[in-house]
Order: sequence, then structure tokens, then C-alpha cells
Amino acid sequence: MGEGERFPTLVRPPPVDTSKAPIENALELTELSIIGPDLFTNTRELWHPPGARGIYGGAVIAQTLAAAQRTVPPNFVVHSYHCFFVLAGDSSVPILYHVERVREGRSFCTRTVQARQRGHAIFTVTCSFVREGSGGAETVSHAAPVPAGALDQKPPDDYVDPPFLRHAAGDDNDDDPFQTYRCRSPGDEAELHPASKRMWHWVRARGRISDGGGLRAHLSALAYVSDSYFIGTVSRVHRLWRQPVRPEDLGALDRGTREHLERVSEWEGCGSLAETAKRPQVGMMVSLDHSIYFHNPAKVRADEWMFVEMETPWAGDGRGVVVQKIYSRDGTLLATAFQEGVVRLTQKKSQDKAKQEKAKL
Repeated sequence: MGEGERFPTLVRPPPVDTSKAPIENALELTELSIIGPDLFTNTRELWHPPGARGIYGGAVIAQTLAAAQRTVPPNFVVHSYHCFFVLAGDSSVPILYHVERVREGRSFCTRTVQARQRGHAIFTVTCSFVREGSGGAETVSHAAPVPAGALDQKPPDDYVDPPFLRHAAGDDNDDDPFQTYRCRSPGDEAELHPASKRMWHWVRARGRISDGGGLRAHLSALAYVSDSYFIGTVSRVHRLWRQPVRPEDLGALDRGTREHLERVSEWEGCGSLAETAKRPQVGMMVSLDHSIYFHNPAKVRADEWMFVEMETPWAGDGRGVVVQKIYSRDGTLLATAFQEGVVRLTQKKSQDKAKQEKAKL
């Protein structure tokens, strides 16, 4: 290794296993039992979205869940997952996942997982597992129904991503392990109050999750995608400007780039560029915490279309809260997720100061 050279994994990654779905290869873990018990690391480099402060949070969410799942009996399944994002992860540095076996019970067991880089915790989670069938034959039961009209907008099985999504924001998304299909939703109505808006889309893992990966691979895949577009719901319901260029620089863009940004903005439900350019600008948007309640884990099939509804009941003081419901293609409520994140606007004073500084040059 040359001086200052770094590698994103501790062990050289094996060839991609084509018998598995892309998400299984992306989330593969390497056990480090030679170093210590219940210690794992990422087998492959994790995705760092263009312009993001660190790696995609869903990857760490999914890998911490996968690591915890490796330490529980096979008849126990995750039902509750609660994590905090402590520091931005660096995709060029391996992550160590330390699992602690907090409790072993007859019906429930608890695990904590800490993700560490350079000796510092970047992510911490507590998750609980339940023994399947431990609730008894007689049980109270209810679930929120899938929103009216949602199943009528189910994408076709042979759906192909539109070209502008494959290279969104200059990133080559052809290898993205998931597909997302936007559909009409109550969130598209500009006149609605932000707290009343609902953002809808469909999502599925590409390919087919292997039989060897089984249910736990499906659950890790759902955890991975649960962070997609999540805290961004706040910016979408307010139609905030969050494009990679300043509104005043739109006129200098070539026609192709502007058309691309226009399509992405409308696809995300933020409206046209001309409309959102008049809105406040996002200065910082990062996740703080993330919780998932798995209601029907045995029914999760992440490689089939799942319907997602997001809403944000509150935003203020530079933060926002978002609630997400995930349904199977037949309308079964699979999971409910919550997230709070930083949503800070570019302050007008900062904008005016920048203009003054530019004028001095």
C-alpha cells in the first residue's frame, strides 16, 4: 500500500455473484470472527450520492440490520429498529459493525449495533426481534388501509426507468439496486397545506433476491430503500429549491442540462424549475434519526413492487419529521418508518453578503 493510500474495504471484494440480486451484492457483509465475536465489515464499497455529505444512509441502516440478524436464532424476526446518524460516513474507509447481544428472551431479543470508522462511531442502532408466532392464536389486529387509488397506479412488471433518471445529477444510476416509479398523489396539489400532502411512489429491488438470502435479505433490502427520498419529503411538500445550481444561474445552462433538471424536478414532485426557483433554497438537509416498525415481516418481498406513502406532520427550527408507510403490492401494510432530519434554508443575510462580496471583485 502506498503512503496515504486507502481502500474502502478491509478484504479484497470477491467477484459479483450474478445468482443474487444487485442489492444482495451491495449489502454483503464479511464476518471478522478472527478479530472478535459478532464483528462484521462491508464487503464492497458503499454508495456515496453525488453532492451528499457522506455515504447513503440506507446502506448503513441495512448493513447494521443484516449484522444484527446474523446473531439471532433463525425463528426470530425483526419488528423494531431505531438508529441515530452520528457522523457522515466516508465511502473510502471500511466500516466495522460491532454487535452487542443485549438480551436473550423466550419471545424477544435485543441487539445494539455500532458502526465505526477511524475509531469513531458514525452510526448507532438498537433493534428488537420477536419469535415468530409468539403472539398466540387470539390477537387484536388492525392496519391502516392502502390509500384509495394507489393500487390503480401500479407500474407494469416490465417497467424501464426513464432515461433522465439513469443519469440523474450527473450520476450513472444504471447500477442502482432499486427502481422507483412516481405516480400521481395528493402531494402534487400545490394549494394543499404541507401537512396535508401525501407523496406516493412505488419501489422494488432489481432482479430477484436469492432463495439463499431468504427473508432476511428482503428485510435488509426494505431497510435500505426506506431512507430513499425520506427527509426530502419536507422539501418536496414546500417545493423548495434544491437543485445543484443556483436559480440565478439557470439562464447560463445549456438546453440539455436545463431540460434534464426540469424533468427531475417535476418527477420528484417539486414542480417546474420556474416555479421552484422562486421558493426558498435548501442550505442543508441531513438525517438525524430513523425508526422502522416491521408489521408483517414474513410478507416482505422487496423484489416485488411496494407502494410507499410519505407525509410530514411538522417542520420548524431547522428540522422536520416525516412518516412513511410501506405496503405490499396487494395492499398489506408491511412497515411504518419515522425520520427526523435537519432541513435548513439558505439564509437571506448570507445570500446578500455573498452578493456584496461578489460585487467587490
